[in-house]
Amino acid sequence: MEEIFSQVAGFLNFCKFSKNLGEKTLTAYRSDLELYAKYAAAHSESSIMDYISALSANHKTLTIKRHLASIKQFFKYVYRNNRLENPLLQFEFKLKTEKTLPRTIPVHSVKKLLDAAEKKRDDPLSPFQTFQTLRNIALLDLLCSTGIRIGEAAAIRLMDIDLRTRIILIHGKGKKERLIYLSCTETVDNLKAWINFRKTLDIDHDYLFVNRNKSPISIHAIEDIFYKYRNLAKINPNATPHYLRHTFATNLLANGADLRAVQEILGHSNISITERYTEVTTTRKIKVLKKFNYRNTL
Repeated sequence: MEEIFSQVAGFLNFCKFSKNLGEKTLTAYRSDLELYAKYAAAHSESSIMDYISALSANHKTLTIKRHLASIKQFFKYVYRNNRLENPLLQFEFKLKTEKTLPRTIPVHSVKKLLDAAEKKRDDPLSPFQTFQTLRNIALLDLLCSTGIRIGEAAAIRLMDIDLRTRIILIHGKGKKERLIYLSCTETVDNLKAWINFRKTLDIDHDYLFVNRNKSPISIHAIEDIFYKYRNLAKINPNATPHYLRHTFATNLLANGADLRAVQEILGHSNISITERYTEVTTTRKIKVLKKFNYRNTL
């Protein structure tokens, strides 16, 4: 087992320095492969099957597929370096994927979320309360207005923002970059208010969003901020920050946006990922037509 853990460490270094993978991808690889190593006394057929059985008992198909993709890449590395036959090549896994639609929240719930964040903005606040309020408003509004991932929000630097043209450079998955336009004037104003306040702080880096210690904000801190205002607004208690991304995309398509344009805005590598949102909008249209189409009453 120690040998396998050593091979995992070597593979992760290879991915980081030779394949130029992002930290999030490396973390996923590390998590998947450490779990595999617990079941693998050696790289054998029985170890692989034990591993797959353990996954099947506790995880959904998409998660199992991700784990399999991780160990396939790992095995390529191990067996190319050692010039051995890859035992994984003899297996063909046919997994049925559960069909799930993106989870969204109603537009009026998004408004309640933003209203909850803005509630205390006009009250007398301490410097720290001002810091929290302006940062949280700008952060939540940016997520609602652009549909970016929370990891992408955490990675934004001041040099990525041009408020004159309303353009932000987003650093997406796989170190791919894309430009996002801020179409909402209120979102721009909220960002300006936060940036102007941020200038009064003694910060030695240029990440846009920071925590109370003035360090770059983490994705876990962004999640906590969302949950705080989700609960204050009393909206769907199961909602996560990613619901805002789904809601953004679904409403773009429902209002007539081009599928390819939405793919580019969201930073999807494959348009089939974006197409999931069309099913949500179709379902919504059916409900609206069943309820409001005057022809139903004639």
